[in-house]
Amino acid sequence: MHTITARQTHHKGIGPKEAIAKPVAAFVRKNTVMVIAFFAAAMTTIFVPIDAHYIGYFDFKTLMCLFCVLAVVCALKDIRFFYMLARRIVHLFRNARLSILALVYITFIGSMLIANDMALLTFLPLGYLVLATTGKEKYMPFTFIMQNIAANLGGMLTPFGNPQNLYLYTKFSIPNAEFVSIMAPPFALAVALITASCLVFVKPDALEVPDEEISLPPLRTTLYLALFALAIAIVFRGIPYWIGLVVIPLVLLFADRKALLEVDYPLLLTFVFFFIFAGNMGRIDAVRSFFSSLLEKDTLTFSTLSCQFISNVPSAILLSQFTDNYRALLVGVNIGGVGTLIASLASLITFREYVKHNPGKAGSYIAQFSAFNFSFLFVLLSFMKALGV
Repeated sequence: MHTITARQTHHKGIGPKEAIAKPVAAFVRKNTVMVIAFFAAAMTTIFVPIDAHYIGYFDFKTLMCLFCVLAVVCALKDIRFFYMLARRIVHLFRNARLSILALVYITFIGSMLIANDMALLTFLPLGYLVLATTGKEKYMPFTFIMQNIAANLGGMLTPFGNPQNLYLYTKFSIPNAEFVSIMAPPFALAVALITASCLVFVKPDALEVPDEEISLPPLRTTLYLALFALAIAIVFRGIPYWIGLVVIPLVLLFADRKALLEVDYPLLLTFVFFFIFAGNMGRIDAVRSFFSSLLEKDTLTFSTLSCQFISNVPSAILLSQFTDNYRALLVGVNIGGVGTLIASLASLITFREYVKHNPGKAGSYIAQFSAFNFSFLFVLLSFMKALGV
């Protein structure tokens, strides 16, 4: 059996090493952040050997809440709930400017409800479909970039909109009203900037969106919306998280087993690895002194800059070990999600989707992406510094 397989592989011009290397390379490309998190965690075990203290690194409530929300969102996505909702909204508008603005707003609102990465995975394909079927591909890079910015900044208003929000909200036990009051100013400015960008850079060209009949299964839709309400109640501490951890997987096991398989487990593992990384870094005296001194000087600026190099989720987990100034840290790791391509996992998702539909145009996309993202970052950071955060 092994001889035949080897001959067949050799006959096709692919050696055994190449046959293994290709799927491994594809896995790494798809889960780059998780792989980096794994090696970062593994490196820190050299300085802090595994011991009983490791179990204290993990915020199990954050992990369980994130799992429950992702599972229900996958179930709703499977019945095309979000796709249908988005199409109906976009169908109301008949020109490119308003349609693109609607797509961006949908992504913006979606990120507040279903998290930024899920909002992009749900609504980026719709943006491509609308522009491709109406011959408006020239607006595709701008639309994808604005949807990406909307996903990163729209999610900052709610504790479950961005993964780093859920972590900080849980770690510091931030009251709901205070959380919203902290994030309302940058959120309002983000809405204004996104709206102005769409009005300036997109012309009101005539646009026809093709009709498509979509019907939702009434019982499953009602059931999944009830589970979604349960997941949100858990996030807002209205219901113990262990209830959701029992009820949601059990219901989906019978109603939509596929949804449980579609959960973004690499994202959950990314959290696990960064918990280990951050926990170990916090136990190294030299590292603790260094980060504590920087954050004491300017938590907002340093946390924003940190996101540009190690992304917003690991920045939140790492820096929370060295400061109690959660207000500035919360703002910093949210507005810091715009900027470089690695500032947010959501940005890598958008880049992957764009290149998939537009091969050979990665360079021009990155140039436009950088111009818009750094402009947003500069305005947002300057505004929050002016407010004294």
